[in-house]
Amino acid sequence: MNRDTYITIGRRVLTREAEALTMQAEALDDSFAQAVELILSATGRVIVSGMGKSGHIARKIAATFASTGTPAHFVHPAEASHGDLGMLARGDVCLVLSNSGETPELADIIAYTRRFGIPLIGVAGRAGSTLLRQADVALLLPPAEEVCPMGLAPTTSTTMTLALGDALAVALMEHRQFTPEHYRAFHPGGKLGARLSKVGDLMHAGDQMPLVATGTPMSEALLVISQRGFGVVGVTDADGRLAGIVTDGDLRRHMEGLLDRTVDQVMTANPRTIGADALAEAALGIMNDRQITCLFAVDAQGCPQGILHIHDCLRAGVA
Repeated sequence: MNRDTYITIGRRVLTREAEALTMQAEALDDSFAQAVELILSATGRVIVSGMGKSGHIARKIAATFASTGTPAHFVHPAEASHGDLGMLARGDVCLVLSNSGETPELADIIAYTRRFGIPLIGVAGRAGSTLLRQADVALLLPPAEEVCPMGLAPTTSTTMTLALGDALAVALMEHRQFTPEHYRAFHPGGKLGARLSKVGDLMHAGDQMPLVATGTPMSEALLVISQRGFGVVGVTDADGRLAGIVTDGDLRRHMEGLLDRTVDQVMTANPRTIGADALAEAALGIMNDRQITCLFAVDAQGCPQGILHIHDCLRAGVA
């Protein structure tokens, strides 16, 4: 085969799977809404299970649920038969995946949910299968053929099951009004966590802030700039509000007779500030736009709460 042939095959597979997803979207009915409501009514967790390729999809669905506000974990059906059924409890909802609906390893989980009254949502590709007959809510996959040339390897069916899990997760998210702040709580690490970091998470506060009062001689202000290491000093008024900021540029513009001046005579008044609750990414955008390296965070009254340096953003991966 040549490269063009490989591309043709790839396009054929993706097109057929996309068609299957369209078919699935059109076939979605009230059972989907029932599944969402069943999960919302649970006081415990969503227990997701499946065997083989369905197991891999189940793990991903459980992870998506857990990271978007729906407590969930995966239970391997074979391990469940050897003690892990204890992970299921009243108040939980069980979401079981099986394309055939007849996977023998799922029998113990299904029986356990029936015995102890644990709600069961079944996802399968065969109407009338054991799983769907036993389930409280049956989600039937449409009759789309596997794109595997032998029609055997789970391909289209796993794509549809994965997409169905995403649809459930998003419906639950929107009902719960899940916000970026909630999302960050579950994603403190990596690029996502960095992008959702707040200014207050990264800023330097308290005695670390380079601050002087109005009327302070520049000789003293220069010592504060040197000691704090930010290259700037904030100037506060009698009420503790940030009245201005002295930067390297201000020092250069007032070089002549600098030590004979006070900070009021040198500072840039009403500097750009940000709130501690703002995203650090927004602060970085301001610093890049203004070509500055530091930004003071202030409260509603304009009093300094902290200072953020561009290096703090870069160290945290906000870039």
